[in-house]
Amino acid sequence: MSTSTSKSKPILIVAGVAVAAALLGVVSYTATKPSSPGAAGSSSVAEVSADPSAGVYAELEAYARRDPADKLALGRADAPVVLIEYADFKCGYCGKFARDTEPALVNKYVDKGILRIEWRNFPIFGEESEAVARASWAAGQQGRFWEFHRAAYAEGAKEKGFGEERLAALAKEAGVPDAARFAKDRDSEAAREAVRKDQEQGYQLGASSTPSFLVNGRPIAGAQPLETFTEAVEAAAKAARDEAGR
Repeated sequence: MSTSTSKSKPILIVAGVAVAAALLGVVSYTATKPSSPGAAGSSSVAEVSADPSAGVYAELEAYARRDPADKLALGRADAPVVLIEYADFKCGYCGKFARDTEPALVNKYVDKGILRIEWRNFPIFGEESEAVARASWAAGQQGRFWEFHRAAYAEGAKEKGFGEERLAALAKEAGVPDAARFAKDRDSEAAREAVRKDQEQGYQLGASSTPSFLVNGRPIAGAQPLETFTEAVEAAAKAARDEAGR
């Protein structure tokens, strides 16, 4: 596991966000390893209550961009629930979430218009992490981010590394149509700025390891079991329905 510190100056955040950031920052270091429901030592941030208001920080909901043009997002921009994922393609537990948990969430909630997933590149494992983050953004410019995401997180993919030739191979596997544009985009200042923007948001939140999540302002640290995310999404959807019914 690796941690990093932000190069940007700390921003002033309200007390609620500061509390959540402290929780996520501390707990994410110990909760990256998946735990079974009710396991001893599981974190309070990862333990999700069915109470729609429990563990939710309203200020953190503003981290969701809900941009219909966001090529690194999946699902309706107006979905009642937004799950933001801060992850690194070199992170093994991020890969486990991508393979074992995310497809179930897509099938159960994204496809039904309940959930939107917004990706944030949060590279913390060095130069290759930065390179593959930029490459994922470049694939997204041609509408193939999620295909690239799937290829990069396939079983055994990270063990092959993310050098230049490997990134080109992943782009081809993902069906990126213009290889020359992909190569140009991934080394562009626009790619660096996009990754930097995502990374700084994660640092401002207090995330110190991957994967880290927000579900409508509820922090969840680590590749927790599917049930943890299901409860968080269900609670957030209920809260959204209650709010709409007022």
